Amino acid sequence: MKILVIGSGGREHAIAWKLALSDHVERVYLAPGNGGTATELKCENLGMPAGSDPASPEGQAFLTGFAAKQGIGLCVIGPEAPLANGIVDAFRSKGLPVLGPDKNAARLEASKVWAKNFMEKYGVRTAKSISVQDYGEALRLAAEHFSKCNTSIRPLVIKADGLAAGKGVVIAENYAEAEACVTSFMKDGSLGDAGKRAVFEKHLCGREVSVLAAVSITQGTMEHAAILPFIPARDHKRRFDGDTGPNTGGMGAVAPVPDFTPEVEDDFRGAVLEPTLRGIAEEGMDYRGFIFFGLMAAEKKCFLLEYNVRLGDPETQAVLPLMDSDFALLCLAAEQGKLHGFPLAWKNGAVCAPGAVAEGYPGVYRKGNAITIDQDALGKTGAKLFIAGAQRCGDGSLVNSGGRVLTMAAYGPNADEACERAYRALDAVRFEGMAFRRDIGRSRGCLP
Repeated sequence: MKILVIGSGGREHAIAWKLALSDHVERVYLAPGNGGTATELKCENLGMPAGSDPASPEGQAFLTGFAAKQGIGLCVIGPEAPLANGIVDAFRSKGLPVLGPDKNAARLEASKVWAKNFMEKYGVRTAKSISVQDYGEALRLAAEHFSKCNTSIRPLVIKADGLAAGKGVVIAENYAEAEACVTSFMKDGSLGDAGKRAVFEKHLCGREVSVLAAVSITQGTMEHAAILPFIPARDHKRRFDGDTGPNTGGMGAVAPVPDFTPEVEDDFRGAVLEPTLRGIAEEGMDYRGFIFFGLMAAEKKCFLLEYNVRLGDPETQAVLPLMDSDFALLCLAAEQGKLHGFPLAWKNGAVCAPGAVAEGYPGVYRKGNAITIDQDALGKTGAKLFIAGAQRCGDGSLVNSGGRVLTMAAYGPNADEACERAYRALDAVRFEGMAFRRDIGRSRGCLP
């Protein structure tokens, strides 16, 4: 079988790598791929036509044509933008097998306002919130929130309505921070159309947990419908050690998460997963792909912070190395509506996956820095290097092309050893301005 993977980040590198391990997979094409997938076993990068990308109509026409011509057995969509722009609908309209939610279902991520209404409608446990689309009203509500002037006031969570590449959530500690955020989103247009509306949400205390899952719901029916959750993971979004600094797309991840106990997992299933499954079916969605539950676990209860309608990044880089099942067969089962009862298995142990970023990230950073890798030193650690923002030059050298440059995923029989191997492996990589957090997997709640 030949598979087409859409995307260019570390998540897509991990997806392609895991698919290529299957004996059922002959070739994995990536559109457009990156400097890591360019040399991955069984993988081949597919150049996109100039001026197009998978989220554009022109890009989607090119990709569906390629899939039909090459006899692609399955297309796996990695990032959110093509999903929100209907790439799955484009493939299915031509009878091509594709893994992802249709445009209707993609609203669960594409609109925070729509998603919060969905949660309320179907009884998914989440934080209290209010939607705002007027700048003046947003400032008034923020001022009202912080006007009580006592120590019991919690921060205010402000979320841009649309897709914002991980930069659409701000936790405002005071009115000045809230005013700056609202002004940036709603008045200055820093996020474009994504920030025209916003959600003000109650701040929850607890520990964040990411649960990725496979989904198979066809024709809006519960018959054979299933959401199959993966092992829990934890993403670290703050730029600096100790969870300080600005939010980023993710500075690293660990899996599994020891504080996501069987008791908490049972609550998650009853309060979040099952009503989500019921809601997707009742809304008549065609959803065959992956879903990401961003959770806050507190006092043995789970609250849903957000949905993503695809695999998370960088959580995928920590979770897939632990999967002991054939990932390609899992993907096929989801696409064919046969996910219920799939024998999903996991390795014992843990994976720590810290990320390396360019100096200045998530702000202004420089591109084109040469990346050197000591393959002998890296090989001794057993770690897997996933490239996120780097490309190959004509001479085969690797240079950074993005702010999040790479993720180093290391397995260990326990979390401590996984972390030790991951950071030892990072020592084998060098580029000018290379920066990373030194506490991924070592922060509170990440280790037993």
